[in-house]
Amino acid sequence: MDESGIGKREELQNGSTSHSLDCQTKDNQPVKATVLQKDVGLFSGICLIVGTMIGSGIFISPKSVLLYSGAVGPCLLIWAACGVLSTLGALCYAELGTMITKSGAEYAYLTEAFGSIVSYLYSWTTIMVLKPSSFAIITLSFAEYASTPFYPGCKPPVIVTKCLSAAAILLISIINCLSVKLASYVQNFFTAAKLFIILVIVVAGMIMLAQGNTETLSNAFDGASTSVGAIGLAFYNGLWAYDGWNQLNFITEELKDPFRNLPLAILIGIPLVSVCYVLVNVSYFTVLTTTELLLSPAVAVTFGERVFYSMSWIVPLFVVFSTFGSANGSCFTAGRLAYVAGRQGHMVKVLSYISLKRYTPAPALIFNGILAIFYIIPSDINTLINYFSFAQWGFYGLAALALIVMRFTRKELHRPVKVPIFVAVLMVLVSCYLVLAPIIDKPELEYLYCTIFIFSGLLFYYPFVHRKVNWGRKLMRPITKHLQLLMEVVPPEKTE
Repeated sequence: MDESGIGKREELQNGSTSHSLDCQTKDNQPVKATVLQKDVGLFSGICLIVGTMIGSGIFISPKSVLLYSGAVGPCLLIWAACGVLSTLGALCYAELGTMITKSGAEYAYLTEAFGSIVSYLYSWTTIMVLKPSSFAIITLSFAEYASTPFYPGCKPPVIVTKCLSAAAILLISIINCLSVKLASYVQNFFTAAKLFIILVIVVAGMIMLAQGNTETLSNAFDGASTSVGAIGLAFYNGLWAYDGWNQLNFITEELKDPFRNLPLAILIGIPLVSVCYVLVNVSYFTVLTTTELLLSPAVAVTFGERVFYSMSWIVPLFVVFSTFGSANGSCFTAGRLAYVAGRQGHMVKVLSYISLKRYTPAPALIFNGILAIFYIIPSDINTLINYFSFAQWGFYGLAALALIVMRFTRKELHRPVKVPIFVAVLMVLVSCYLVLAPIIDKPELEYLYCTIFIFSGLLFYYPFVHRKVNWGRKLMRPITKHLQLLMEVVPPEKTE
């Protein structure tokens, strides 16, 4: 903790918050420590997992999975396999999260297993690219669905969707800065909304199926793809829709009774999402042919127009709710990763500071929001996501490898949850396949650029983290001081 942080803590606590602290003393109520509070229960934890996983993917991605898999049968198998894979990965994370009860997910586990450099490269890549770009693409989906009704018969102007996306990023960042409980309430509401529309689609599909609409589902394996790379890309698009299964591990320190609630939320949330996804895809195929599904700009909206007629507006409305809730979950967890990395000295210290009044990692949340706004500016953010997906699965594989390594190097650690070792080995092998298959099948320079970016973080690691150059501290000290005064934030207290 630097000296300016200590000085500003005292100034802020003795100044701007003295009145509230005096009131607390008069009422004989304990004063909260300036740390993240344990405000997330089991229900909110399940909602965070389900609400972050179910975003725009299930309403848009089905056509990409179908395109690369080549037929209905392999498409449904890949959706189911993605659910199984996500569940197995999450079980590994359940062991890791109950063994190492620190926020930050992979960051904390890679630090324990492999040391500072590996976890730094993870935080560098995830904080600077993966988290904010994911936040940006989800809000862009939200903006496109929200603005479409105002431009009947044509696509909304790009400037409109980007401005609406930026507004959503600002609103969600403000909600998360104001209160953990408020962000949880928002997450719970929008999770209920997206489960409602999924239930509506599934019930409608089952009714159509009972009426004999099985043409698309017959001969389900005709034209199936045999390309290893194409199957890998189909898995990428399916897993993009499932992404979020590890989100609860980012906020372990804020979870009530993590030893019970972390594995329980995983075991309830992820199978629930998997069943929903497979059933929704079956519903799509009862109404649309493969050609119609591939040509549809938004599969769920086309489904709604065919089935609900005058009530078809309900689908895009609830897709808007779904994407907003997913973006809220993404923002919530991204802020915690930047907070933990700042606390460990792998990012600037001010990112680890906490609001004195609201007990939220406001600087980290604001930083993630600013980066996300920058990422909505390029014309095609989807390309960025595709090329960095291999990096994300590389880190998932490293986390599973960390579990295996710590079975031998950290035998003394208490493991309330212990998965069979072959599950972790399988996750490592699948991760290697998902990283290498698309690159081998279709090598492109963009993969090299992504790799160069990841390792370029070492240019900052050596002078600022390893060597701790003094001029860097001197440069950041006045900036940190003014940011503390502006946002009323202080370094977190160390609690035993």
